Formats: sequence, structure tokens, C-alpha cells
Amino acid sequence: MRELVRTNDLVLVSAIGALLDGAGIFYLVLDQNMSVIEGSLGVLPRRILVNDDDNRAARQLLIEAGLAHELRPDDRRPI
Repeated sequence: MRELVRTNDLVLVSAIGALLDGAGIFYLVLDQNMSVIEGSLGVLPRRILVNDDDNRAARQLLIEAGLAHELRPDDRRPI
């Protein structure tokens, strides 16, 4: 899995999820249940991960949607 986006913006997480769903790209949202620890303050970012095989397509999808500035660097090892 590769980290695509890391954000505190729950609306952005939802929008990216909708884009990925629409394209048929499987993804995971990690750390969404951390609000129990942080007290629902939205301090801890959520991470959106995609399969290695879908990484390029997912990145291109977000670029085309005008969300390139939200992408994490792609120089990381798979998670």
C-alpha cells in the first residue's frame, strides 16, 4: 500500500474517497478512529492509502481533480 494523502480535513477525505470509489480504486482510510484518543478535535491527520498497482492511476485522478497539492511525495517505500 502507498500513502496517497494525509490530511485533517474530513471533507477532503470524503471527496477523495468519492473520486476513488467512482474510479473503482480500492483504498483505506487509516487513523479515522483516533478521534477517541484526541477528543474529536481533528488534530490527528487521516491517511488515505491505495494499492501499489493503483498508485499511478489514483495520483493521476487527484491531479486531474485539481488536488495535486494534497498528494504525499511518491518517493516512499510501500507500507
